[in-house]
Amino acid sequence: MAGTGGIGGRQSSRPHQLIRQTATTGGQPVALTRRCASRTANAAVLGFAAGAGLPVPTCRPPCWASCPFPGRRLAAISFRGVPIQPMQAVILSAGQGRRLLPLTADRPKCLVDLHGKTLLQWQLDALLAAGVGPITLVTGYASEAVEAVIASHYAGRPVQVQFNPFFQVADNLGSCWIARAAFDGELLLLNGDTVFEPAVVQRLLAAPAAPIRLAIDRKASYDDDDMKVIVDGERLLRIGKHLPVDAVDAESIGMLRFDADGARHFQAAVERALREPDGLRWWYLSVIDRLADEGLVMTCSIEGLRWAEVDFPRDLDAARAVVAAR
Repeated sequence: MAGTGGIGGRQSSRPHQLIRQTATTGGQPVALTRRCASRTANAAVLGFAAGAGLPVPTCRPPCWASCPFPGRRLAAISFRGVPIQPMQAVILSAGQGRRLLPLTADRPKCLVDLHGKTLLQWQLDALLAAGVGPITLVTGYASEAVEAVIASHYAGRPVQVQFNPFFQVADNLGSCWIARAAFDGELLLLNGDTVFEPAVVQRLLAAPAAPIRLAIDRKASYDDDDMKVIVDGERLLRIGKHLPVDAVDAESIGMLRFDADGARHFQAAVERALREPDGLRWWYLSVIDRLADEGLVMTCSIEGLRWAEVDFPRDLDAARAVVAAR
């Protein structure tokens, strides 16, 4: 296919016959995701610059892979006859962020400035650098301001805006429903108020396969606003803000990875939840809590990596420290 580079490999002596590969497509970096079909070995995913030759260790075929470029899909590029498909992302950025007023009087909190770039730009740049795309950005409050940033800085990139007209009456579960068409394969789901170093994305993508995998971090103590989790090994048992503090193991950082099966389960669970009388008031993580009961949700610790959630003015210094380190 025109504009598609080659993929080459070199077998190593490590178990499961791990090989090293490099790839380019259209002169752009590609994030490869591979998994042994027998699930006996895990994958590793790296965003890498075209032609730089950075390695992507992977199991020998049969495998699947992911390519970030929209419109190419099955025809885009293949590895020994196995098609490479996109790893999509959905970012939930419909809220105003009233706890950040007056900074959000005329803009959503995803457009708060952090060292010369908006929070949203830091997110998008990290995802695109990891080869993730297309990216669907769900907006609501001051959507026009977000659309202007996308038009100015991401024209021609695989980033699209989807407006949620119900942002004033529904919580973020409604934004997931608005973006439900994106849940048709592998994808990442992110809160629009979290900044992180690129290695966070890479670690989540490199984690072993699971229908749903939730990125978590651990710290010495947890406050009322933390989205707390209880785990059994890597398996998620419970997630919520009101879990007993003495039972809490970690907190969610607001980033999840879905495989195609997990995305289907999540999409169906969102539909069911919104049919309930109080469904509009649900967080999407309430649905994840229910799916955890079915054994569908695993976790991925990002301990040691930098990230910050921006909810209050006091959070801005920590967020700026994260992006300054990049």
